[in-house]
Amino acid sequence: MGDTSRRDYRRPDGETLYWPMGPFKLRLPFLHYRFEWPDYFQGLLMCAVDLAAIPLMTELLGMPFEAALAVVLLNGFLYLLHHLLGDPVVPGWITPAIPLLMAYCASFPEGEARVHALIAFQLLLGVFCIGLGATGLSRRVVSLVPPAIKAGIIMGAGIAAVISVFEVGGRFESFPWTISIAIGIAFYLIFSKHFAVLKTRNAFWSTLGKLGIFPIIALAIVLAPLFSEAPWPTIEWGFTTPDFATLWNEYTVFGLGLPSPQMFLQAIPTMLAAYIVLFGDVLQGKALLKEADASRQDENVDYNPDRAHMIFGGRNATMSIIGPDVAMCGPLWAAMHVVIVERFKEGRKAMDSIFGGAGSFRWGTNTGLLLMPIVSLVEPILGVALALTLLIQGYVSVRIGILEARSQRDLGIAGVVAAVLATKGATWAFAVGVALCILIYGRRFFSGENDQTFTKDNDEETQ
Repeated sequence: MGDTSRRDYRRPDGETLYWPMGPFKLRLPFLHYRFEWPDYFQGLLMCAVDLAAIPLMTELLGMPFEAALAVVLLNGFLYLLHHLLGDPVVPGWITPAIPLLMAYCASFPEGEARVHALIAFQLLLGVFCIGLGATGLSRRVVSLVPPAIKAGIIMGAGIAAVISVFEVGGRFESFPWTISIAIGIAFYLIFSKHFAVLKTRNAFWSTLGKLGIFPIIALAIVLAPLFSEAPWPTIEWGFTTPDFATLWNEYTVFGLGLPSPQMFLQAIPTMLAAYIVLFGDVLQGKALLKEADASRQDENVDYNPDRAHMIFGGRNATMSIIGPDVAMCGPLWAAMHVVIVERFKEGRKAMDSIFGGAGSFRWGTNTGLLLMPIVSLVEPILGVALALTLLIQGYVSVRIGILEARSQRDLGIAGVVAAVLATKGATWAFAVGVALCILIYGRRFFSGENDQTFTKDNDEETQ
């Protein structure tokens, strides 16, 4: 990088350089932040996870592989908007809500009606998020949802994610040995206390831990053929050939027209459930950045939830028009955001700016999506990559959902709401949650109770 690597990219107030654009802060690589090559090369390989969205679209919509690849490429391009416009995160899908959306869309006949259901949902979600971000109402809207219902929605999304892997005809039946071994290793590497200790004692284990789920995906490429659950990859050279023509003619408003008003009305409960889930990701992203502040006082990181809402809301609204996406456009890829933040905490020499790390990673994933050798390498095990993502997210969502509750009654309501959500969908889940909160809490419908079941609530009770 020559002299560029020694350039000071800081403003006097400690923020990384930017051009102001209203509520946004435009940052371009090399001009406003140092390009981080380690994160770029990691992204080059981790595009395998982005590609795991392809089986979702081929299964639900009957979309050809090349048309689904076009959706992934469009979504990948929009991922860049976050760091470019001032949101210091690694964006991703709304993973826990994927099974909810798939179940909702599957209730419509395959073909034009199902595509219209997806378009209506994603456009509604996008406009809703933009509105909340522009008005600053995002926190207030979520605070109006009783804790018991919030807990149930988030838990139910996690349970639905796990069910989608193990149900009859699910991905586990296609890759039983590969998924069993891979998810076992993944849970050990990501959640085990024993491995957390190992990472502090040995540089090799530390490096392995920072690679997120990439080592597990690499292992699956070998395991699946060994257990005769997938063919060995046939490496192809050159560049990928996404089919934008088929996508726009057969799966967007350009070829099918706009959905009916009734479609938008029907999508409201599922959209609200998805929003509650994604708001948890917003809070998680903010908490991870705040945690890094103590280690990196040299950079003033400005994380603004309202700005984030406008960006991922804009992504959803745009994709609903040019490439409806079953994985949706979420505010955070939690696993990779953790990896980037951990390297950021190592100091300015390791990563000059969080924007450089997050941005370089997403430039890398976009490059990987264009390279046929990488796409052809992971194509046989995309179902495994998706199953791993859903199972890991299921674990996290159930844990976060339980912690949204503030009492044992909340937990009881949340358990029922979660079960209804996973089996009957968002409309029934909201109806059951509202009815139970009215019957159990009456006038305390919104506040519920705090019985100090969780230590996190003890301070609140004494205030």
